Amino acid sequence: MKINNNIIKHYLKNVYFITGTAYAGKSTAVKMLAERYGMIFCGENYHMAVSEKLATPETHPDLCYNKLLTDWREFVARTPEEYERWIYAVGREAAEFEVAHLISLPRDRKVIVDTCIPVDILKEISDYTHVAVMLSPQSMSVERFFDRSDPEKQFLLRVIESCEDPEAVMENYRKGLARINSKEHYDEYAESGFFTVVREDDGCDTREQVCDILAEHFGLLE
Repeated sequence: MKINNNIIKHYLKNVYFITGTAYAGKSTAVKMLAERYGMIFCGENYHMAVSEKLATPETHPDLCYNKLLTDWREFVARTPEEYERWIYAVGREAAEFEVAHLISLPRDRKVIVDTCIPVDILKEISDYTHVAVMLSPQSMSVERFFDRSDPEKQFLLRVIESCEDPEAVMENYRKGLARINSKEHYDEYAESGFFTVVREDDGCDTREQVCDILAEHFGLLE
């Protein structure tokens, strides 16, 4: 079965998407907007509750990569090029799980989503007033990746530290992060035509200000 994008767009009129580069503040913004305006919250990787059950290596090979791992040290030791390819392939494979989940939610409430759906798909299933792109300097996404306390990143840090040459593995992993957040990918987001918020690396706490900007863009203040 193939559903026309216009039909999907109709059923996602109550959904607001935030996408962009790492360390741009997407997760924080989604959480704050949900709390402020009573929106349904769909945080990072929200699709995994279903995709981990239904995805198979035959239908979704990149989503299933972790299932086939025998040692997580293989994950962190991949080449930067393969890590970059995998990250964006996962976003594309996960898109149908995201859309199916979002359509299943109540339509009488607004939904705010931290999404990895590629921008070319977002253009087909949503519109300018329902999508925001958040960007950060490459240095932040690479140098501060492991500063976060969330379990996933701390687990990866422990895996890297368990490797035979952790310094070399960390350098290799950071090269992968740099490719994922390269100028090419940054420009793809920045030139997507969607509303964009750029995070400055100045140490200032701009969470409330950014939340205000996003709320105005999404029309949540009305």
